[in-house]
Amino acid sequence: MKKIEAFIRPEKLEDIKEIMEELKLNGLSIMQVMGCGNQKGWTEFVRGAEVDYNFLTKLKIELFVTEDQSEAVIAAIIRRAYTGEYGDGKIFVSDIQDAVRIRTGERGEDAIK
Repeated sequence: MKKIEAFIRPEKLEDIKEIMEELKLNGLSIMQVMGCGNQKGWTEFVRGAEVDYNFLTKLKIELFVTEDQSEAVIAAIIRRAYTGEYGDGKIFVSDIQDAVRIRTGERGEDAIK
């Protein structure tokens, strides 16, 4: 099993949700986060003073998939989240040892299907 964490632009959320349907995935967590990277943020003038906004709003998406689904999910996220500009985001992939569905006690891949 794999854990996929993707940091994307907020306006790309609907595109990512379509991936869930396309690939018949079950379960997605979304968190609003702030961060900085190559995009750097922006500068505004507030009451005559220059203010740097270094942290930009992003969405963090977490999903758990089977080993054989992971490459298709990663490719789909890249395809849907891509704009070609700084700030498109990043994807992190981790191995998951086990999962347990609390309601039924199912373990492993059965717990994430």
